[in-house]
Amino acid sequence: MNMVQKLRVAAQRRAAFNRTVREIRNMSYETALDLGIYPGDAETIARRAVYGA
Repeated sequence: MNMVQKLRVAAQRRAAFNRTVREIRNMSYETALDLGIYPGDAETIARRAVYGA
């Protein structure tokens, strides 16, 4: 994988991370709790989902 491809993948992952955080934060508190998600953990959840453990 060359440098341009690595940068492209990194940008796509960052976009997915930002999108996931935004979706979790915009979800109603009741929905989040029903899914077992604490909205304050949005960044941690998104990081695990996008970048792995």
